[in-house]
Amino acid sequence: MFKILRNIKNIFVHIRSSLKFVFLIIIATVLIIGVISLVYRPMYSVTLNGEFIGYTTNKSKLQSRINEYLEQSNGTNNIAFIDIQNLPEYSLCLLKKENASNDDEIFEKVKNSGTAYYQYYAIMVDSKEKYYVSSKDEAEKIIDELKEKKSTNIDDIAYTQIHSTELKEFTDSDTIVDKLYKKPVVVASSGYSSYSGQKIISSEKPSSAVLGVGLIKPVSGTITSRFGTRASGNHKGLDIAAPTGTTVAAAAGGTVIFSGWDSYGLGYCVRISHGNGVVTVYGHCSKLYVTKGETVSQGEAIAAVGSTGNSTGSHLHLEIRVNGAAQNPQIYLYK
Repeated sequence: MFKILRNIKNIFVHIRSSLKFVFLIIIATVLIIGVISLVYRPMYSVTLNGEFIGYTTNKSKLQSRINEYLEQSNGTNNIAFIDIQNLPEYSLCLLKKENASNDDEIFEKVKNSGTAYYQYYAIMVDSKEKYYVSSKDEAEKIIDELKEKKSTNIDDIAYTQIHSTELKEFTDSDTIVDKLYKKPVVVASSGYSSYSGQKIISSEKPSSAVLGVGLIKPVSGTITSRFGTRASGNHKGLDIAAPTGTTVAAAAGGTVIFSGWDSYGLGYCVRISHGNGVVTVYGHCSKLYVTKGETVSQGEAIAAVGSTGNSTGSHLHLEIRVNGAAQNPQIYLYK
């Protein structure tokens, strides 16, 4: 019994000695950490492409700043995206407190390591880049304005999207339109021409009458634009497509009250008065076979189909006016 008690006592002595040793180690550790914390602090060494670029105390905050820069740059100042091949790497280390962090400098070095790719649009003339604008809307506006003004070189003008590391200088859209616009040339030569064929080219019967004036079709062809409102404005007549040079017949007999160049876009044009306030108009002709004051018969050759004036293709523009008001020709013809 005595022996057992002695063994228990030895165990307690041993435990107490061990606890003292552990306690001393803990105190020593705390003292060492305290001394180290007074002189040193944990930091991150930052490298980019294997090159040391500085220290930071908060790698999460620095990396978030870099990520935010990459996200916000896309689509601003015509930047499509920024290509940074390698992001910075961080290594935890213990440094003396005299070593300061340089987050701003690290951030700038990371920014400068990237390549910015810009997106913009080039206005092409004869397939060559001529001017540059920042957006697709601007490019389309330029093309639309040139089309609206009927610039004679519109078929040679287009736009294309550009992605490049070089940002070109942009030109104001109004300036580009002014530089590229080519006014349609009014042909100085007369549209009058002698007609060597049969004088009366159509003997069909009138299909309908306007205030007692019977009408026939001036030409045969396909209707390409009807009377009424359309994208470019109010269309006061009917467009009948036919090959250039096709002979145009007078829809009814009457007196030629105009024959010449129409300054309102109809090009070479003939107007015939048929009495009772009824007038027919024949526009975009290539040749004129009658002159003002002439009396013509129904079916008589008066002009040839063309594409003069504000026209995009060979056709006859036909109008029927009653006391000055435009009527829909399809009420009477081409039903």
